[in-house]
Amino acid sequence: MVAVSTWARATGAALALLLAALLLYASPSRAEPAASAALAQQRGKAVTQVVLGIFSYARWPSEPAPLRLCLIGPTEYADDLIKGTEQNSGKPLQTRRLLADDPQTAGACDAVYIGKLDRGQRERLFHALSGRPVLSISEADDPCTVGSLFCLRVSDEQVTFEVNLDSVARSGVRIHPSVLQLSRRRAVQP
Repeated sequence: MVAVSTWARATGAALALLLAALLLYASPSRAEPAASAALAQQRGKAVTQVVLGIFSYARWPSEPAPLRLCLIGPTEYADDLIKGTEQNSGKPLQTRRLLADDPQTAGACDAVYIGKLDRGQRERLFHALSGRPVLSISEADDPCTVGSLFCLRVSDEQVTFEVNLDSVARSGVRIHPSVLQLSRRRAVQP
């Protein structure tokens, strides 16, 4: 009688596991958003590491304290940046969101993290920042030819970046030469 009871419990547990597995396969729409959210969170953390790393290679004419980072436009990977209160060096970081055409941007930001903007918004933003020592990093599919100093490339496997040397030279922000080596290799793997 004891053997039947143990066998019944084992069979019941196996059936419950099989049923749970079937439910997971039958409704992938429930599993996919969770996996997608986890991947987006990993990418966000990797992007944050890359952005904070870029800051550690940058020198402003007058060292900002705190460094004022402005998030401009809709962003996909900046959630962890908005939570941050310090840079890798331990120096304070103040982060806030601004609209693309906010007139405060030029005077209120030492660095801008640019999300998805249309061409006109990008042109107006870079016009407003022209002649000011502001480090700009683009998240969206930016060809990295106009305005942005750094352009992120986010994929499933890694986060890398390109450097626009012309924009760096015009920005007034000095970037350590070794950052060019980093732009040529893998930056962070999520």
